[in-house]
Amino acid sequence: MSLVAEAFVTQLAAAEPWPENAALYQQLKEEQILLSDNASSLAVQAFLQMCNLPVRVVCRANAEYMSPSGKVPFIHVGNQVVSELGPIVQFVKAKGHSLSDGLDEVQKAEMKAYMELVNNMLLTAELYLQWCDDVTVEEITHPRYGSPYPWPLNRILSYQKQWEVRRKMKAIGWAGKTLQQVLEDVDQCCQALSQRLGTQPYFFNKQPTELDALVFGHLFTILTTQLTTDELSEKVKHYSNLTAFCRRIEQQYFEGNDKESSSTAAARSAKKSLLR
Repeated sequence: MSLVAEAFVTQLAAAEPWPENAALYQQLKEEQILLSDNASSLAVQAFLQMCNLPVRVVCRANAEYMSPSGKVPFIHVGNQVVSELGPIVQFVKAKGHSLSDGLDEVQKAEMKAYMELVNNMLLTAELYLQWCDDVTVEEITHPRYGSPYPWPLNRILSYQKQWEVRRKMKAIGWAGKTLQQVLEDVDQCCQALSQRLGTQPYFFNKQPTELDALVFGHLFTILTTQLTTDELSEKVKHYSNLTAFCRRIEQQYFEGNDKESSSTAAARSAKKSLLR
């Protein structure tokens, strides 16, 4: 399809109202999905909740391979399939829903900078922990990632993904880092987020933006995911305003009124006391 045709189709799709049967796809939540993908999925769910747009979470073992970008989550809205938070935010904006329209240009630039910080630090740290920390790889990542598939396919797919992620880590200069160095990077990121949030309910005062959805997705998932040690979650818990921020969004957008998502329900059942 040409760029002109794609633009025309996108424009037509944007003119259609948000359907009641919109679906978000991710991997199997109980036995398969990993920390980084769960965080990304929860960030999109939070964003859509903040926009008051209904979405049904659908878990599929092959969600990663169904996605047009090879990454989860992705949403199926009408005849459109869009993956990852950034493109989903733009798609939703084209339909007339935006969380950041009230920001001025300086604030929008600042918001984007903090979103880059989260993606470059927290998401990368999650990927490092999953695929480069040998204990986590053997005890959690390989068993979960390959769980839907029979042997030897489960091992082949796991090693293939591990090679892909480790190649990325080498390209961005993270391959030679130790776990303690990665945890220090996480702490510095959390410190920057904590200072920016301060005593405000959200990063830009009283109304949430896509930055709030992104930060919530990653921090909440880190706080509520059982890993081989608690070192990662302890870095987040050191900042009381960040844990309060996560609890606030969970209460506001996921608890009661049938709003609770499968991701937050599963997370809390695993570590019920973290945010209390």
